[in-house]
Amino acid sequence: MRLTETNTLPVLVVMGVSGCGKSSVGEKLAAHYSVPFVEGDQLHPASNVAKMAEGTPLTDADRTPWLAEIGSGLRAAREKGEGIVLSCSALKRSYRDQLRAAAGDGLAFVYLEGSRSLLESRMGARKGHFMPTSLLESQLQTLEVPSAEPDVVTVSIDDDLDGIVANAVHALEKLRSGIET
Repeated sequence: MRLTETNTLPVLVVMGVSGCGKSSVGEKLAAHYSVPFVEGDQLHPASNVAKMAEGTPLTDADRTPWLAEIGSGLRAAREKGEGIVLSCSALKRSYRDQLRAAAGDGLAFVYLEGSRSLLESRMGARKGHFMPTSLLESQLQTLEVPSAEPDVVTVSIDDDLDGIVANAVHALEKLRSGIET
């Protein structure tokens, strides 16, 4: 696996549909590895945020500049020899491949997987987020589960935050050591 060939500082994308906990898990993973965390939602152009806030799903064309910005951040961290944890839905394989191409070898993904009912519950409980629960269906329809892709670990969100993070760290350690997850 490519991940085993890199330095010890991780370059990670925490991915999944809205409501899966990308930000919370990403922040804790970054703290665990003592690397910066970047909230991918903050890199969206204002036009994307406005569309989502209105309940309009994003298109591939809408996501292109956003993914380029995320890829630039990953590449910059890699070029500096620094680690980074970044949250990004990365719903399609083509999006993940774009990020892989930008970041270079050693990029890993933590895919946060959960049931529709749990995702809906989490989205309904959060305050102040621009993404309405009504867009969950379009995200689930767009999602291409990364089950056969390299350097991806899948972590269930059916646990508390500390348990999810512990499971992610454990899966990433197995991935780094070359053990199948």
